[in-house]
Amino acid sequence: MFDPKQFGEMLNNMQDTFKNMENQNKQTTLTAKSGGGLVSVSCNGNGELIDISIDDSLLEDKESLQILLMSAINDLYKNLEQNRQSTALSMLGNLNLFGGSNNA
Repeated sequence: MFDPKQFGEMLNNMQDTFKNMENQNKQTTLTAKSGGGLVSVSCNGNGELIDISIDDSLLEDKESLQILLMSAINDLYKNLEQNRQSTALSMLGNLNLFGGSNNA
């Protein structure tokens, strides 16, 4: 039987979980490198780019710099998507969608 009170509690728990996830994402830093570390890019778990590091040796070679930067950014986006999927699965695992009872 549908219990509106339990449903309301479940929604409140979901809101709290989303807020916690958002705060955790702000604290998470993901980094990707290319060219053996000549280029490094970092973002937080929300996808905001927070750092780019380029070795001085690449400043004279624009084409190589562009290729390595694109590679690092693409890898960073892949890492970000994997992190989001992992976080979402973890969050769903922590939600008690059925009220904690196992009625068989």
